[in-house]
Amino acid sequence: MSPGDIRLIRNTSLTILALVALRLVAAAWTPITFDEAYYWMWSKHLAGGYYDHPPMVALVIRAGTMIAGDTEFGVRLVSILSALPMSYAVYRTAAILFGGVRVAATAAILLNVTLMVAVGTLIVTPDSPLLVASSFVLFFLAKVLDTGRGAWWLAVGAAAGCALLSKYTALFFGAAILIWILAVPKQRRWLASPWPYLGALVALAIFAPVIVWNAEHHWVSFLKQISGRARIEDFRPAFIAELIPTQIAFATPLVFILGAMGLYALARRETGVTQVGQARLAVGAMSARVLVSAMFWTVTAYFIWHSLHARVEANWFAPVYPAFAVAAAVAAHLVRWGTRAQRIADVCLRWAAPLGVVMFVGLIVQADTGVLSLYRRDATVRSVGVGWRELAREIDAVRKRTGSTCVLAADYGTTSWLAFHLPKGTCVAQETQRIRWVNMTEPSAAELAGPLLYVDDIRAEPDLKDRFGRIERVAELTRRRGPLVIETYALTLLGDRKGDALDRSPPPELKR
Repeated sequence: MSPGDIRLIRNTSLTILALVALRLVAAAWTPITFDEAYYWMWSKHLAGGYYDHPPMVALVIRAGTMIAGDTEFGVRLVSILSALPMSYAVYRTAAILFGGVRVAATAAILLNVTLMVAVGTLIVTPDSPLLVASSFVLFFLAKVLDTGRGAWWLAVGAAAGCALLSKYTALFFGAAILIWILAVPKQRRWLASPWPYLGALVALAIFAPVIVWNAEHHWVSFLKQISGRARIEDFRPAFIAELIPTQIAFATPLVFILGAMGLYALARRETGVTQVGQARLAVGAMSARVLVSAMFWTVTAYFIWHSLHARVEANWFAPVYPAFAVAAAVAAHLVRWGTRAQRIADVCLRWAAPLGVVMFVGLIVQADTGVLSLYRRDATVRSVGVGWRELAREIDAVRKRTGSTCVLAADYGTTSWLAFHLPKGTCVAQETQRIRWVNMTEPSAAELAGPLLYVDDIRAEPDLKDRFGRIERVAELTRRRGPLVIETYALTLLGDRKGDALDRSPPPELKR
């Protein structure tokens, strides 16, 4: 390895470490989102599955809070640090598939400067461990291609199993791998080998706790995904118009341009101009191109189809980003572009990292303070819990004043924020949707005996008369970000219970 390559590896490592350090600072400063608080509650009651998702996100949060406590920093710590092994996997993937330190280093850095990674590892959701697992699925498939050794299929299966433990979207990896094998003549020999099937068994074994949990709970999580994701009720193509702008933002514009150029080049077979990569591309160019394309387009095609009838959230594209970053690095270094296209690629490569950092810092400052929009409402105010620490202190004062034995909320987000911010040991429960809390200890009879403090948006009109004889508004409290009132909550005292304090109706998936 030349001194220049050693210097490039060192600088790449330092850059990624600096980006991770920046996220750690942001993690300590940024209030927890309602989804993170919800998954934090999962982490206190580990199980093989949950109503919404498999359990990996709960394991990630549990590991972080064991190190740094039940704080925003603790919840996010392991997720943010997981960018380090993810970066290694993408670096090695690019080096194996397309050769050369420069391509590999660029792929790792471009992946890390996207908002998908910067925000996606900071705000802990199931997409965070899925993103990491996806990078290792791609890396181990590259090792299969590079070595021709069947044992690497076991590693592919392990990575795919971890991806399945993160989110059901990982099922599409099976289709992507099959497409790769069928599309590349030299890879079809694996169809007659036991190794891919053994790898599939490894993935199934890792995923087995989720299957067992669903079998014990009427398959509710599987049914939720089928009814909510796969079932088409109407045709609404307007949602597809959201896909491109949201992905331009999440990839950051310059990385998006490079990634799109790289995918185009891979489809057109326009790669292979560097001396370092020449031999590798001459041997395995088609396998490399098809692998990256299959891992990107299989998942993307599904979400394009899904957007024809329902909204696709920007973070759902997380599993395609490792392949997208590799494609972007190919566009930057291994493609014979015309003069104008080459100028665009050079500008994108030079400014992608600075722009990504500026966008990330701007987003965090805006989410935490609102100053960039002059304190006007934006998309972050609903999910980021700015003002909740102060609000929780006021709610707790009302709870103590009224002698409430438990605090109830109407939705899982408010319930989770209350549980995270109220004093440890305070009884908190969601009044409806009990399936969400099936793994957790039920409030005791004494805690539900009352009086109960019900917290809900002031605009809501809950129907509680059938279960409580006493319904008294005792306070109205606001959550603020600077001078902006984000939400106003009504606090209602419930007493003279007529029956069960909680609505135990089955979830809609089990009513059909």
